[in-house]
Amino acid sequence: MFRVTGGSGSDCTGETRRTFLQAGVLGVGGLALGDFLRAKASDEHKVKHVDGASVILFWMSGGPGHMETWDPKPDAVAQFRGPFGAIKTSVPGIQFGELCPEEAKVADKLAILRGVNHGSGDHTKGNHWMLTGFEGPAFNVPNFNVQQRPCMGSAAAKLVGARKAGLPPYAAVPHLRGGTDNFFHYAAYLGRGYNPFVTESDPNEANFRVRNLSLAPDVPIGRLEDRRHLLGALDANKRAVDSSSVNLDPHAARAFSLLTSKETARAFDIATEPKAVRDAYGRHTFGQSALLARRLVEAGVTFVTVNCQPWDHHGTANRLATKPGAELLIPPFDRALAALIRDLIDRGLYERTLVVAMGEFGRTPRMNPEGGRDHWGNVFSVLMGCGSMKMGQTVGRSNPRGEHPADRPVSPQDVTATVFKHLGIDARKVHFRDGLERPTALVETGEPVRELFK
Repeated sequence: MFRVTGGSGSDCTGETRRTFLQAGVLGVGGLALGDFLRAKASDEHKVKHVDGASVILFWMSGGPGHMETWDPKPDAVAQFRGPFGAIKTSVPGIQFGELCPEEAKVADKLAILRGVNHGSGDHTKGNHWMLTGFEGPAFNVPNFNVQQRPCMGSAAAKLVGARKAGLPPYAAVPHLRGGTDNFFHYAAYLGRGYNPFVTESDPNEANFRVRNLSLAPDVPIGRLEDRRHLLGALDANKRAVDSSSVNLDPHAARAFSLLTSKETARAFDIATEPKAVRDAYGRHTFGQSALLARRLVEAGVTFVTVNCQPWDHHGTANRLATKPGAELLIPPFDRALAALIRDLIDRGLYERTLVVAMGEFGRTPRMNPEGGRDHWGNVFSVLMGCGSMKMGQTVGRSNPRGEHPADRPVSPQDVTATVFKHLGIDARKVHFRDGLERPTALVETGEPVRELFK
């Protein structure tokens, strides 16, 4: 169980801080705490938060099949239709794939963008495109894993920050690992302080602990204090050598304070959730990660990415075929997402929380000979859900075989602009400076999807 700790040195279970603190946290995971706090001190692009708005992104790395999820084609020939049928939803005229019964029940609380496209079947390009709004490098170039623009979560961390002191503005659960070129969840030239705080631990495990908030068993609390003093000495030495350097002491001190924050510990303590709530989400990684995401946005984190399993179902190259891959991943995802929507509504959080589910592209409309679908960026679907937007609709449509948009195409930058609008950011007006001090636009051409806004 994850222990809740306080600054007094013991928690409500009587455990000492050694069950919570991690002496090496300043260099571990996506976010180094000192970096976060130093970056947070800069208000150059600060944006006033809109009614505590937050975002939960289900990142479906590898690309889910649009015809197996939110854009089924039951009338197409079998080679295009695939192995599954379609089911009715709570919205007349809208169908989902048959493996999405729970989402179908809450379809009136969701909107599906069915004409999203960027035209690329390259994981690396598509991953960067959907997470940042800008095309990424091709897989076969030397710098294929170098992020060129900040992702949405990092931009939100920079522009909005956390809604409560002592919490990171941008977090990821359970991890950001996984194949299919899952590289681009980070801050790029905004700086490490706006990288995600990554739990690096599965909240479905009985012994779940956030790795970045756990003291190694052989590190006593005294060593943590030693490191505090060492940072102070190094900082003093740097100031003596370079009179123009920034005093880092306050940020380092706040980083150590964050480690003993009751608010931080409480947000991650999923074991305090009632059994019925945990069961409703599903006792699997998808479900408990979605529940932890709800806990984090409720506590004050602005942007949470949920990244569980890759969805790259070719049926070749050691990949699952469409049928077993879909049967493995869609049902737990379906249960988790629908439970999250219901829970956000019940807790009065859905008006200010935008839920987004997407991958870097869709899958080929035509099944391949091995029973899989390959990469397809010509059209795919993105799910959005938010109580303050116009739900119970589809925006755009693909042609009868799911090959390309038949009307109302939506670009990756339209998707990112929509997310930023929810957060109160007019993304077309925001420019950052890149590593060469050149002004770079947060969004260049995209517009928020107008059909979603009341």
